[in-house]
Amino acid sequence: MTQIGTVIDNKYEILREIGTGGMSVVYLAMDTHLNKQWAVKEIRKKGSNKNDEIVVNSLLAEANMMKRLDHPALPRIVDIIDNGVTIYIVMDYIEGESLDKILARYGPQQEELVIEWAKYLCDVLSYLHAQKPPIIYRDMKPSNIMLKPEGTIKIIDFGIAREYKEQNTMDTTVLGTMGYAPPEQYSGQTDARSDIFALGMTMHHLLTGVDPRGGDAYAPVRMYNSQLSEGIERIIDKCVEPVAENRYQNCSDLLYDLQHPQNITMDHRKKQWKKLVIFFLTLLFSLLFLAAGIVCNIAGIRMKNSNYEFLISVSEATSLEDKLESYMQAIAIFPEKTDAYLCMLDAYDTAGQFGREENDQFLAVYNANKDKFDKTSKETAELNYRIGMMYFNCYTETVEGTDLDTTQEYSFLARVQKAYSFFAANSENENIASDFEHKALSDCYYQICTFYKKYILSSSSVKEAMKEEYENLITTVKNTLELVKNAGEEYDQLSIYNGTFILLYDRRSSMVQVDIRQGDVLDLLEKVYMSASELNVWQEKSKKLQNEIIDNYDNYREAIIRAYTNGQERR
Repeated sequence: MTQIGTVIDNKYEILREIGTGGMSVVYLAMDTHLNKQWAVKEIRKKGSNKNDEIVVNSLLAEANMMKRLDHPALPRIVDIIDNGVTIYIVMDYIEGESLDKILARYGPQQEELVIEWAKYLCDVLSYLHAQKPPIIYRDMKPSNIMLKPEGTIKIIDFGIAREYKEQNTMDTTVLGTMGYAPPEQYSGQTDARSDIFALGMTMHHLLTGVDPRGGDAYAPVRMYNSQLSEGIERIIDKCVEPVAENRYQNCSDLLYDLQHPQNITMDHRKKQWKKLVIFFLTLLFSLLFLAAGIVCNIAGIRMKNSNYEFLISVSEATSLEDKLESYMQAIAIFPEKTDAYLCMLDAYDTAGQFGREENDQFLAVYNANKDKFDKTSKETAELNYRIGMMYFNCYTETVEGTDLDTTQEYSFLARVQKAYSFFAANSENENIASDFEHKALSDCYYQICTFYKKYILSSSSVKEAMKEEYENLITTVKNTLELVKNAGEEYDQLSIYNGTFILLYDRRSSMVQVDIRQGDVLDLLEKVYMSASELNVWQEKSKKLQNEIIDNYDNYREAIIRAYTNGQERR
């Protein structure tokens, strides 16, 4: 043994002995450099005795293992000194008293207190078991648990702790404390469940005062103290099951039950069973009601579909007001469907009236429901296209004054302004449906409207419009004319023809100013005229557009030539 007053490694002064073990003695020492107290465990090496070697190796294993751990319930190892004869392990000095001494002095402990200690021990065991590889403590008992003055606890003596290796079927050496250690610790591999057994026996000892090392047969805690709860008895009984598979499989499950001991009593289980029965009965009735609801819902949907189809299928002979009322009732049933909105547009078109009053009427119902549309569907794209077409071709406003050019320009600009946002919704939507058949036409109208908004409706001078912009616009229109000539419906073709006619006539002076070739403008006008004249049209609204183009051709051509002649004279 080391003499009191000895200074180890010129640093640690031995003050007094505070504990002894089989081959070790623990001293209280003062760090003369830091003026701090430490616990120093002395391990004296002996001869070649097999058991001596085992104990020394286990104590060294404890020290090396503890050096890499960091938990408030574990003492820290700060130094290991080996002088060839004796090994000194310097660690935290833990003030307080071990639980076995508290038991000897005060007897069995209160249940609430033991549960709090057990929860804390669960936490530190979970930490050890979570290491890679897991560390199995293997020596949980009251004498290895220190209660500090402030009420927290630490576990000590890691002499037989070991790292769990799954491939090992047997421990190298059988060690442990009889009564606390589980059966497998003396016959085979130990794991986390072995520590749970020892914790259960420790709780049993703390609650009953019965030392399991005495060899008495195990008996539940309430056999010794009937005041203890059924919950804690069931928890401990499960911890100390002889077969590891019947115990708690991890400390997390044990901790949960320690936090809710009332949940594992027979009364609680009966209540839970009643709740389960009530739950399944409620679920059964809910499923029955749900099934009935689904049946009713299907029937309701079928009825709504039937009503919707009926409302949008009104006779052509019905008055415009009655048609619109029927369509708006259909929209109230399915506001996200586009059919009724398209029917409203057809009704306005057929009646040949779409002015401010109709605009306000349509936008009121459209704006109230537009957020319900699927913006990526071809139906929504088609609706946007049809609304834009309605504004571009049909919107009218009463304009004061007698000057024909002023009246026409005002009317066309108003159409462009109102049509723009609907064509833009299609052209600027990257996720638009690939099967939207009017995509090219919609984009062409968007280009025309964008040009007007950028150069005509803005505050910038017309002279600032670049020649390149006009040429790109004319190229886009030409390409679209070819496309619609081969694939478009007659009204779609005539609509773009008429829009091109108005564009060339309306912007003739601007094109002169930016040096667009007269021949290019007249060629495009001629192309539109010939294409419109060659169409065999059947619809009344198509005939109206065709006649408008044919009737205006000569006047528009002369006006364009006159604009270029006047422009050349001014230069």
